[in-house]
Amino acid sequence: MTLPHTYGLVLMLTILTMICWGSWANVLKFTKGWRFELLYYDYSIGVALGAALAGLTFGTWGADGLSFTKDLSHAGSLNILSAFAGGVIFNLSNILVVGAIAVAGMGVGFPIGVGLALVVGVIWNYIVNPQGNPFLLFTGVALVMAAIVVDAIAYRALAASKSAAGDMADATAKKAATWKGIKLAIIGGILMGMFYPLVEIGKTGERGLGPYAVGFVFGLGVLVSVFVYNLYFMRFPIDGPRLTFGDYLKGKAWVHFLGIAGGVMWIAGSLSNFVAASAPKALQVGPAISYAIGQGSCMVGALWGVLVWKEFAGGGARVNRLLTFMFLLYMMGLVVVSIAPLYAVR
Repeated sequence: MTLPHTYGLVLMLTILTMICWGSWANVLKFTKGWRFELLYYDYSIGVALGAALAGLTFGTWGADGLSFTKDLSHAGSLNILSAFAGGVIFNLSNILVVGAIAVAGMGVGFPIGVGLALVVGVIWNYIVNPQGNPFLLFTGVALVMAAIVVDAIAYRALAASKSAAGDMADATAKKAATWKGIKLAIIGGILMGMFYPLVEIGKTGERGLGPYAVGFVFGLGVLVSVFVYNLYFMRFPIDGPRLTFGDYLKGKAWVHFLGIAGGVMWIAGSLSNFVAASAPKALQVGPAISYAIGQGSCMVGALWGVLVWKEFAGGGARVNRLLTFMFLLYMMGLVVVSIAPLYAVR
């Protein structure tokens, strides 16, 4: 397999994780009118396909450890089960967060859902593999939590602003969608924070999986579980009428392509994260820190929602100040978390 051999490359892979995780959901905007439940089939295919392609290329090339196929064949059953379970748990959490994005926008789904995932994931990862300064690590987590609260306040201020402007129907509808989105994002975020420790367990021990093999098994967990989860969410949708698999088959080639591309982008970010956390010991930033920086995707996703898709348009000066404060808190939290390994307690 191929692994990075400089700290700069490890850091670049971690930043790539943040960009991919924070940007893939734009396909929901580009496929406007195509229900997220239907898009999610293609997204899951993209995740599994991207993981397989990476394993057969970067996971096979190079002389760092076992090749992709040998890695899979020597892995322990508990390691494989943990990685697969990580994909299954992630998939449910991601469907809920994507549902939050669909009904309330990227400005809700990412800061709240992915922000909570960061908090839960950093704590669990630190328990599994403690690396970095705990005071700095958890100070960064507290700053991210504060940013989540400010984001929720900004949305309340946006609804209040629309009500004051006399657009009561729009304000009422937006408030209902926002609260539904917040609830979905909270549940999804808590679940999302639990998948990464399972991936880490899948990589540990003498028969642990390498980063490309663990990504492939994880991708299989995503692909298999989507046919279970989507049956429920299509029959009892978060928003809109019921769907059938026949509705998926009616989709145009373009929307299927975008869904697969979104899945490939997400797994590219995930594999970058797994590979960065599997670099030689002296170069590692540690799984907790690697996960935390990757979860800066919540800021990237929020920026897409605010700057490109104008989800906070019409909120006025107070909403803009709250958004600025939210981004500032996120940036501070991510910086504090990223420097935690430099001041590790010996």
